Amino acid sequence: MEGPVLRVFVSHTSELREHPKERSFVAAAVHAVNRSECVPLDMEYFTARDDKPAAYCREQVGKADVYVGILGFRYGSPVRDETTLSYTELEFEAATTLGLPRLVFLLDEDEVLPLPQSCLSDLTYGERQEAFRARVAEAGITVRKVASPDRLETMLSQALSEIRARAAARAEAVAEARRMALGGGPVVRVAPRPVFLAGREDLLAELEARLAGDERGGPRVVALCGLGGAGKTSVAVDYAHRQLGRLGVVWQLPAEEPTALAAGFGELAAQLGVGTGDPVAAVHTALARRDDWLLVFDNVPDPAAIAGLVPPAGGGQVVITSQYGYWPGGRGLDVPMLDREVAAGFLLERTGATEEDQAAGELADEVGGLPLALEQAAAYMQASGRSIASYLELFRKRRADLLSRGEAAGYDKQVATTWSLAFAALGRDGPAVRLLRLVACYAAEEIPLDLLLRPHPGLEATLGPLLDDDLARDEAIAGLRRYSLISAPHDGRVSVHRLVQAITLDQLTEEDRATWRRAAATVIETALPDDARDPMGWPIYAALLPHAQIMLDPTGDGMLRIILYLGYAGSYTAACDAVRPLLRAREATLGAEDPRTLSARSNLAYWTGLAGDPAAARDQYATLVPESERILGAEHPETLVARVRLADWTGEAGDPDAARDSFITLLQICERVLGAEHPETLATRARLADWAGQAGDPAAARDHYTALLPLYERVLGTEHPETLTVRSNLTYWARRAGGADG
Repeated sequence: MEGPVLRVFVSHTSELREHPKERSFVAAAVHAVNRSECVPLDMEYFTARDDKPAAYCREQVGKADVYVGILGFRYGSPVRDETTLSYTELEFEAATTLGLPRLVFLLDEDEVLPLPQSCLSDLTYGERQEAFRARVAEAGITVRKVASPDRLETMLSQALSEIRARAAARAEAVAEARRMALGGGPVVRVAPRPVFLAGREDLLAELEARLAGDERGGPRVVALCGLGGAGKTSVAVDYAHRQLGRLGVVWQLPAEEPTALAAGFGELAAQLGVGTGDPVAAVHTALARRDDWLLVFDNVPDPAAIAGLVPPAGGGQVVITSQYGYWPGGRGLDVPMLDREVAAGFLLERTGATEEDQAAGELADEVGGLPLALEQAAAYMQASGRSIASYLELFRKRRADLLSRGEAAGYDKQVATTWSLAFAALGRDGPAVRLLRLVACYAAEEIPLDLLLRPHPGLEATLGPLLDDDLARDEAIAGLRRYSLISAPHDGRVSVHRLVQAITLDQLTEEDRATWRRAAATVIETALPDDARDPMGWPIYAALLPHAQIMLDPTGDGMLRIILYLGYAGSYTAACDAVRPLLRAREATLGAEDPRTLSARSNLAYWTGLAGDPAAARDQYATLVPESERILGAEHPETLVARVRLADWTGEAGDPDAARDSFITLLQICERVLGAEHPETLATRARLADWAGQAGDPAAARDHYTALLPLYERVLGTEHPETLTVRSNLTYWARRAGGADG
């Protein structure tokens, strides 16, 4: 659909966002806006505002080009600082004051509506809503009645199409008048419009909004920046085509090489009829006298490459596409990857595939939503006749080969080659390429460089100055940002595209890949706090968790610390899920009878119980205890821990008598092996007291704690937390025993 991208404010009360359940009225309206190549504005802004909501409401409506009101039978919430109006009524008033085109849809009171009864009346503000509906109906604007979301979508789509067509016609008339005044036709050189451009309406709307601003003293400039293959040029070219009807000059300049850029200015000067002398100065002079122009500087290496080339005057627009991530003056506009749903939809539409939704989603994940990779894949599938599922299987086996194949429509490079310049510029052994190899080993999102890049003996040969030289680290980050190979750092964290990771590691020999993965694992293990029980260290564990799960040796102590953190932080199910592969790995590499394998089994049983299955924990410990006695010995500390937990989970599974009897035996062993006043012996006596009480003998529990309290006070001190717990438990069981005696 041709015409400007309109920003559409959709006003409604909250129940129309929720009903009908299968597809609400608001969902239908938003779909109509998107189908019409317009942009819906946020309708829920006021819920998060506490200061001057009325002014903020008017401000938000003022950002729109079109107002759409969906009015039901509920008035909505009164504005906190203008209580005579609801938010929906205030939004209508604001749109009226601003002179916006107003499209109003009243839910038809004469039809059977797909709404619950509670949505058909307003016991508190019903009279206000009736008056509001009546006033809108008499406001001299077109008001339509609808009875279903489908009907609303159809009517709104038609209305928006008409508004866009009228706007396009007005823009064309203005542009034609300007061209006639200047004595010539349009001057245009721009690549063909992308045939397939998915998921970019919001970005195009943001681009148009920025370029439509009033920037006195020169043209409006926006730099579309992002990773190579993100679709920056496609967005710029599509935007340029949308402007052809209203601008007199639309010119795309290749800016990767100085000679090509100079030639582009020479051709533009000739087309403008100012082809004598310095073409750059001639173009600048010509454009300074007009405001109906757009220049696209495509594939700019950095700001220095176009210094002095961007027109300094005139009311036109400049769009830059670049991998460079540090554009000054807030001119940068990031071009993100496509989300999973959009990317999968693109593959299905581009290939014409049916019933391959799952494979399309998985392939979208594999390429991380990178538009160039998606286009390459679609082109390869069309040329080879492969299905999406078949391509996905081949991609997982031969990723590097496929990333260098597939002729992407409108683009003369593949993923593997579009990043080759960036990789070559980083060099073979500098800090930037070392940092890239390090982050390539981790999970793609939220890599905490501030936690990882710390001094560590033994890694100097691999990581060089990155671990102990802040300046080298900053320069490495800047080097990668220059080509958008990593995201801008935020709170010490960066992200990297998964295909950048893959190609970075694919360029290394198998031996070098192994070296870097070992270094990455060592860096993580060094960063883990020593005590997984200490809550002060849990934020560090949380930040490192996704990277540790990828990199750490499943049989190592670092992975065990991760599991302990998960459990002690209360994520019992996650701890179970993490300990199972560790157990399998230890059984495979160390053997079933290795003490570390027995320790992993004990961990699995313990977290299983805390995850809510005490019977399973009991059964696992019942199997583990005799094996631990045979392998480690009956009085080995690990065996005693397993026996204590077996007794506890036996009680938790519903047999407190058996738990009490087990602790009687365990207490005798602890006193003989550890001594009567050893902390573990004291803890065992406390567990015996508790299970005696749970078994129905609160007096015995009271007596146990009465004898135990002086020992805790002498061994640990009167104010030690465990002593205070014992004192509290004594009070509890004494009360229970008093009640039982009474």
